[in-house]
Amino acid sequence: MAWTWRFEKADGTETVPAVEPEEFGTQGDAETWLGEVWKELLEGGTEQVVLFEDGSKIYGPMSLSAAEG
Repeated sequence: MAWTWRFEKADGTETVPAVEPEEFGTQGDAETWLGEVWKELLEGGTEQVVLFEDGSKIYGPMSLSAAEG
């Protein structure tokens, strides 16, 4: 199984992430990575993310701005 993130602007258009992502073996690995780099992603223009497992949407869009509080 491959877990991947889609990086988006607030309007849902895809954007290039400021930090190069990878494919993750587990949902936990993907979420841990996001937790480590979300500030860099937000500063680089990514406003929300969507998580996929093997191309199937799991959840999102999830705002990165909400994490600031």
